[in-house]
Amino acid sequence: MKRIYNNIGFLILSLAIASCSLSKRQADNEADTNESRKIELIVLDPGHFHASLLQKDTLTDVNDTIHIYAPEGTGLNQYMESINSYNQRAEAPTSWVSQVYTGDDYLSQMLTEQTGDVVVLAGNNQKKTQYIIESIKAGYNVLSDKPLAITQQDFDLLVEAYQLAKEKDLLLYDLMTERYDILNIIEKELLQKKELFGELQQGSPENPSITMESIHHFFKNVSGKPLIRPAWYYDTAQQGEGIADVTTHLIDLVQWQCFPDKTIHYLSDVKVTKATHWPTPITLPEFSQSTQMDSFPPYLHKYVKNNVLEVLANGTLNFTIKGIHIGMKVIWNYTPPTNGGDTFTSIKKGSKATLKIVQNKENGFIKELYIQKVQNTENATFKTQLEKTIKELQDTYPFLSIKERNNGLYLIDIPQACRSGHEAHFSKVAKTFLHYLQYKDMPEWENENTISKYYITTTAVEMAKSRDK
Repeated sequence: MKRIYNNIGFLILSLAIASCSLSKRQADNEADTNESRKIELIVLDPGHFHASLLQKDTLTDVNDTIHIYAPEGTGLNQYMESINSYNQRAEAPTSWVSQVYTGDDYLSQMLTEQTGDVVVLAGNNQKKTQYIIESIKAGYNVLSDKPLAITQQDFDLLVEAYQLAKEKDLLLYDLMTERYDILNIIEKELLQKKELFGELQQGSPENPSITMESIHHFFKNVSGKPLIRPAWYYDTAQQGEGIADVTTHLIDLVQWQCFPDKTIHYLSDVKVTKATHWPTPITLPEFSQSTQMDSFPPYLHKYVKNNVLEVLANGTLNFTIKGIHIGMKVIWNYTPPTNGGDTFTSIKKGSKATLKIVQNKENGFIKELYIQKVQNTENATFKTQLEKTIKELQDTYPFLSIKERNNGLYLIDIPQACRSGHEAHFSKVAKTFLHYLQYKDMPEWENENTISKYYITTTAVEMAKSRDK
């Protein structure tokens, strides 16, 4: 049954496509002189809360009316609730108006109606790569939440999608929010200060130069209320394994920080050397709490052993980029311990210093950036160079300071008031996307490095599976 709703909500895409899109519809309207036509956004099958976060702030270049094509269900309902809450909040309310199509043929309807310029994707990852290439074939630009591919077959299709987008002069962009975390920005700056950090070390398979570990939780609070997951989130065939999902952010950071403005070709610059995976056990009461469903749906039965759902959410992967050895680990627990939260550790080793980002209980689950001198450097010499470097950076980041800890370890102090939360990073990604959409100046390395990223994750999944046989 097809239904059209008029609601206030659905600008998830809006952030993404707010740029002066160069889509076919915009081209038809280039005659408009003084005032640029606003971007028309489409939200396709929103099933992840990241979709609504994209709409949390107003985008001036985006039309207030958002076109949504989706099946009826929990994903759409939760999305609409979030958008409506943004519209109704007391401070800086948004004013999105939604036009929603919920027929079973929602995808074909979107492809044929040509109601917008940009398609925004945040939902079931099993469908995502097909959504991407079908949207591009129809002439849409695409802004997609990660991961863009979760299997080797998806990767091959993604390569095809990027090639087609290039031929059609369309933009396909991965929603990488971590680039906008101020700690990651400052760390990138320090990595390039050769007089302080030195040269990034090559490392070895046993002792990588770069290591990153991320611990997440299925059941947690988002925007002050319990996060309700769709049941398919626990199906790795639909959501993807942990090493195909969370690691996309980590790999992107490595590429962006350690190889700035460099193109990374997956056929020549990347080698995946090792990967493992193991399950997180989820009991039925936990599953019910997280999804509000009374039983495991049939598609999850193959993962259930002794009434416990085993989700392959954990894993490790080791790989090289341009000869640099990198190791990553991702863990998903059901819920954090009392007074606990997500944790993260990142280590990058240079010839003169090591950079560390730590998020743990001791730090109040707040990420902090540290720099540690190498053993053969005098502390006074290192401190002098560090102070000089920070002073230079203060021209751009005046809030920076350092605090000495012990044995050549220093905190790169970034006040909390100068930090923005994860949710705020979505609008920043949208603005970048819109800029590229308007000016058509996205560097070529963005596309190539994204392809390399998904080559690493999908190859790692296949490698981990082969170890099980």
